Amino acid sequence: MSVYSLGIKELDDLLGGIREGTNLMMIGPPMSRKDELLDAIIFQNLSRDNAAILVSTREPGERVLTWFEEQGTDISTVNIGIVDCVTKTLGMGASDTANIKRASSPVDLTGIGVKISQFLEEFLVKKNIGKIRLCINSLSTILMYSNLQTVFRFLHVFTGRVKAAGGFGLYVVEDEMHDPQTIATLKQLFDGMIEIKAIGDSYIMRVVGLTSKPTPWFEYSIEGTEVKLSGSRKA
Repeated sequence: MSVYSLGIKELDDLLGGIREGTNLMMIGPPMSRKDELLDAIIFQNLSRDNAAILVSTREPGERVLTWFEEQGTDISTVNIGIVDCVTKTLGMGASDTANIKRASSPVDLTGIGVKISQFLEEFLVKKNIGKIRLCINSLSTILMYSNLQTVFRFLHVFTGRVKAAGGFGLYVVEDEMHDPQTIATLKQLFDGMIEIKAIGDSYIMRVVGLTSKPTPWFEYSIEGTEVKLSGSRKA
C-alpha cells in the first residue's frame, strides 16, 4: 500500500502518513496563502516515481510551471500535468504542451474531466508511475460557474478515480464564499479536511478526519517551498 505525505514534518508525524485513495478538502479564508500551501505540498512530493495533476482555475498554466522551475524543478524530468482553465478565457490561442492541457474555461467540466483523464492515462498506464496526486485549485471558482449538483457529480467521478488508482486528492475551497449547505454537501465526498483559520494577522491550520481526533492547530508560514509550523495554538 502506498503512503502519501504532505511534506510538512510535524503534520506527517502526527498523521503517520496518508493512506492511498484519500481525498482531502483544503478550506480556509481568502488571503490565507492556500495557493502557496498547495504548490508547496506538490513540490515537496515531486519525484520520478510521483506524479501530480493540478487543475488551475486561477492562473495560466505557464505561470504555474514557471513557479516550479524557479524553485529548481527540472520540468523535463518530473511528472507534472497542469489542466489550464484560464488561458483560453483570456482569448489567448495557446496550444497544449507536454505539461499543459487547456480547458476552455472553469465552466467546461467535461473538458476538464477529459484533460484529467488524459494525464491519468499518461502517468498511470503509459509511464506506470506508482503514486499520483490530483489537486484542484479551486472548487470555489468552479462553483461560481456551475451549480452544486453538477460540481458534485464531477467530483464524485474524480474522487472515485483517485480512490481506485490509490492516489491522493487535494481540493481547495474558499471559506465564507459558500453557504453551509454547500460545504456540507461537498464534505460528503472527502475523507477529511485541512482546515485553515485566521487569528489576528496570522493563520493556523489543522487536519481533521484522518486520525481518531483532529491534529492540534498550528500557526504556519511559507518560505519558498517550505511550510513551517510553530507551536500549537487554540482556534
